[in-house]
Parts: sequence; structure tokens; C-alpha cells
Amino acid sequence: MPVPDYQTIMLPLLKYLSDSQERRLDEAAEALADEFHLTVAEREELLPSGRGSRFRNRCGWARTYLKKSGLVEAPQRGTFRITDRGHATLAEDPARVDVKYLERFDEFVAFRNLRGTRGKADDGQSVVPEDTSDDTPEEQLEAAYQRLRDDLRGDVFKLVMDGTPAFFEQLVVDVLVKMGYGGSVQDAGQAVGRSGDGGIDGVIKEDRLGLDMIYVQAKKWEGTVGRPEIQKFAGALQGQRARKGVFITTSNYSREARDYAATIETKIVLVDGEQLTELMIDHDVGVSVMETYAVKKLDMDYFSDE
Repeated sequence: MPVPDYQTIMLPLLKYLSDSQERRLDEAAEALADEFHLTVAEREELLPSGRGSRFRNRCGWARTYLKKSGLVEAPQRGTFRITDRGHATLAEDPARVDVKYLERFDEFVAFRNLRGTRGKADDGQSVVPEDTSDDTPEEQLEAAYQRLRDDLRGDVFKLVMDGTPAFFEQLVVDVLVKMGYGGSVQDAGQAVGRSGDGGIDGVIKEDRLGLDMIYVQAKKWEGTVGRPEIQKFAGALQGQRARKGVFITTSNYSREARDYAATIETKIVLVDGEQLTELMIDHDVGVSVMETYAVKKLDMDYFSDE
């Protein structure tokens, strides 16, 4: 089954706590994963940021909402347990505990109103997403970030395609230098910008000291790059006794081209147009930071008496 949303987790979590024992989140998440019969892959599924387990994150938010409603309390750092109100809720045998159900508790309503007040725009409209989504606030934030990134990637790619071959050549230099290759922009530009020889457009230092060299092919391409082009590049590398090469294009590669690059002894990295725009965004080439939002969490060590 897919990883359950955080509202679906609320009632099973409350039932898990019905023995009144103090639990830790990892312990509860593991027990609930068993109850939901999650596979190993589902248990290990990460948030889009890759910074944590999706299921554990949803368990954490289910705990937060139950706590804000007075159904769960935190008697000490890192643990939580059911309250008398939580037991009373279970005694009602509800079919589901979700955001709508929690609206009967004043503490939860006050919590939501506080969020809404802080999220009011000048015209009084709420700019904070309502709790109607099955995604946690972190997931909503990451999803919004990914949509913005996808839009930006499309805009960047269009401008790259509209540029001249000389612009594309400079773009490749800028990306490689931002990634730590080639030393200075001037050095890298001279290396990559020289005339091609046997399928090689340039040679760039792997590091600032030049302990190894990387041979580069950088081409604006309309159609799919096939195996013959990669074979030609590999042959040119062998002619130079080179061990490493990077083939960069605005297009994409055929399966045969990728399979060939993966099986030969010479290491050839294939960078297509989509990956190139990702690298540009990651390394601030042709883009700039408009705003930064820091997502913070409690530092429980600060509040500890120990």
C-alpha cells in the first residue's frame, strides 16, 4: 500500500499509545509501519529533499496535531504518551481521527487560528495553506519548491536553446568552473574553447592542481544523440590515452548511447539538456537567489535541565 497520509495515521497512533506508556517517535513509527504492512521500500521512502523518511515525518506531524489537541502530551524530552482526553476519545470509538475531528477541541482551534493570524495578507485573506491536504506542511513546502524549480528549469532551458554556440560554450565553462573543475574561468575557457580535434572540444583540469585531465565534448544538438557519436568521442579519448571524458549536449541520449558509455573501460559521463539545467540551478549559473526560507525546529537540548 502507499505510505498513509498523516491524518490517516492519527487514530492508529492514538490506539498505539492506549497502554499509557511513554514512547519515542522512532519506536512508534516502526510499530505503525508494521501495522500498515509497509514494505521495506515504503519504509525507506524519502521526502523530496532526501533529508528524512516520509513515513516518519508523517508520524511526527500526526503526533504534533494530536498534541495540539490535548490528546497526547510530552512528559519529558523525546517521549510522548496519551492523555485522559485521548483515552476518552478512544472510548468514543471514532471511525477516523483527522483535522475535521480535532476541530472539536478548543486548543486545536486556537492553534489553527494562531497560524491563520500569522498568515494573513493585507486584505485579510489567509496565505497559509489549510489543513485539507493529506500532505504534511513540510511536504507542501517541498512540493511548492519543486514546482518553482520545475518552472525555472523550463525557462532556463529555453534560453540555453535560444543562445548561440559561442554562448553555449561559455555556459559549459561557467558550469564546470562552478563545480570545481578547471581552475579559473579564464583557464577553463581557454581549455574548452580551443578548436576540436577528433571529437574533442577541449581539455579541462579535474582539480585546481591539474592532477588529472578531463576531455570535453560540448554540443548544441537538436535530435537524440546516438551511439555512433559516443563511439566517436570514445575513440578520440583513446587516441589521447585519456581515462575520463564528459559529453554535454542540449538534447538527450538514446538508450544504446547510454548503454555503450556504461560498458566501456573509459569513463564517459553523459550530461543531457535536463541535467545541464539542473546543474546550472544548483550552482547558480544564470540564476540568482530571490528569497531564502529557513525551516527551523526546536533545540530540546537548550530547554533541558541537564
